[in-house]
Amino acid sequence: MTEFGKSILIGSTEPYTGKSAIALGLGHLFQDKGLKIVYGKPLATDISDDDESFDTDLQFVAQTLKLSQEQLRFPILTLDETTIYRRLQGEDSVKYIESLTSYQQTSSADLILLEGPRTLQEGLLFGLSVPQIADQLDASVLLVTRLHSHLALDDLLYAQQRLGDRLLGIIINDVPPEELEVTTTCIQPFLEAQGIPVFGVLPRNPILRSVTVKELVKQLKAQVLCGRERLDLMVESLSVGAMNVSSAMKYFDKSVNMAVVTGGDRTDIQLAALEKSTNCLILTGQLPPAPMVLSRAEDLEVPVLSVDLDTLSTVEIIDRTFGQVRLHEPIKVAAVNQLMDKHFELDRFIQWLGISLPVSASPN
Repeated sequence: MTEFGKSILIGSTEPYTGKSAIALGLGHLFQDKGLKIVYGKPLATDISDDDESFDTDLQFVAQTLKLSQEQLRFPILTLDETTIYRRLQGEDSVKYIESLTSYQQTSSADLILLEGPRTLQEGLLFGLSVPQIADQLDASVLLVTRLHSHLALDDLLYAQQRLGDRLLGIIINDVPPEELEVTTTCIQPFLEAQGIPVFGVLPRNPILRSVTVKELVKQLKAQVLCGRERLDLMVESLSVGAMNVSSAMKYFDKSVNMAVVTGGDRTDIQLAALEKSTNCLILTGQLPPAPMVLSRAEDLEVPVLSVDLDTLSTVEIIDRTFGQVRLHEPIKVAAVNQLMDKHFELDRFIQWLGISLPVSASPN
């Protein structure tokens, strides 16, 4: 262990790969091993309404891991249109990279765990890209990736060239069931042969991809017709009711904890959906539902939303929301910890890091 503890920078080659979830999972695993961690995020990209100096993901991870103020490192800069414009206009010439020295002002932590920007190059304008941060802090980089296609391998190989010896390895996250075998028997051995250690292949978990009904209300700017007290329900899948009732029933049977999008005038589909595993009914066209629909929804405690959008636009917004889901619910924390405990090679990772465990936590 160095004087300031080992620094690990969690990065990715594209946005929304699950870096915050991995950071949270790693934090739990390290704490279970008796290691004291410092957690931070140099470049903020999502600011909460309550505290404009605190990234919402950072705040949630810190609270979940029960970290003290001394164990937190706050964002140096918020990346938004205003800060970029000021930089371009020459109003901001601060060398932010020099501020990173404050991140190492601790001698009691075993590990400094940092979440990097959304891509390798994000923050470059301010000297705060992943490679720049890693060089400044002498940090090892752990990349989190989602292999949407085999073309994503090029991104990983490029990252290896760019990061060099600083690349500690990768975690392949959110792997669909049908892709697990090829990932573990073909892609993982290939990457290992290229000198890129794969410390974990994490299967897709519907809970982690789920969103609350409250988040759908926000994204859709929806009117809540009933079930306002149940907006904390989790939606794991999306179904569109645009067929006859017989076909819809078979279609709905294939999904659980779903949001069903259908026209406000499709009373038959709405009633059918309420009898299935539906956690939210979304009515398009701003057409009022029949009283019997609202009555049945209230009996079943299923929220019903009305949106001033067509079905296609509604579905597009919901799909985008699923792809940008945040890790802010206890049920997701439990799912992350379970995935990391089962599928992450912690002992190998610690060995590659080159750190020593406390005596009481060392394996027999």
